[in-house]
Amino acid sequence: MTDEFFILLTTTVSLALLHTLTGPDHYIPFVVIAKARNWNVKKTILFTALCGIGHVGSSVLLGLIGIAFGIAVGKLEFLEGLRGNIISWLFTSFGLLYMVWGIRKAYKNKSHKHLHYHIDEGFHEHDHKHHEEHVHIHEGKEKVNLTPWILFTIFIFGPCEPLIPIVMYPASKHNYSEMIILTIIFSVITIATMIVLVTAASYGFKYLPIKKFERYSHVLAGATIFVCGIGMLFLGL
Repeated sequence: MTDEFFILLTTTVSLALLHTLTGPDHYIPFVVIAKARNWNVKKTILFTALCGIGHVGSSVLLGLIGIAFGIAVGKLEFLEGLRGNIISWLFTSFGLLYMVWGIRKAYKNKSHKHLHYHIDEGFHEHDHKHHEEHVHIHEGKEKVNLTPWILFTIFIFGPCEPLIPIVMYPASKHNYSEMIILTIIFSVITIATMIVLVTAASYGFKYLPIKKFERYSHVLAGATIFVCGIGMLFLGL
């Protein structure tokens, strides 16, 4: 291993960790959506990994296109920055719309009372929630839940800016073996860090006293994603 490659390797590991840890959009949305939709940990991890692969893979593809057509690093970074701005607005809009939908769902699921009369027991009343206590079985096509897939689409088009120079530098020296190794290391560390953070936060959620707020779980999920989007737009997170 040459000194130059060791420096590149250290830089790649550091950038992958910092890029993921300092970007709350890489883990918080998965935690809150999984909680709102009652996913188990396995499903949460699989979806996080899928989004991570799409997130890193799109930037790898852009880098390979740059190498194939001889596009300069500066131009690719400009494109990644432009993608970042667009995705930040989409991410924020998604959080806002999801929050509004959650408010509507929570209102429709508001508890109300029913009064009943029985000859042997007289009058009595009980609380009732339509969307929790009515179960309907419909034959035919299963209803598709679009919310996670919207997030997945946003992640695919979301930029992974630190990866571009990592791909382009060894490629500029025609050292494609180093380029492949560094790309794989960056991708694995990024996705693994996402999974570790999401898993730890998901387990931590179990110990929080939030049972009484479950009716507003989608509202809280949307609000959290919206705040992450605001951070991306105005704080550069």
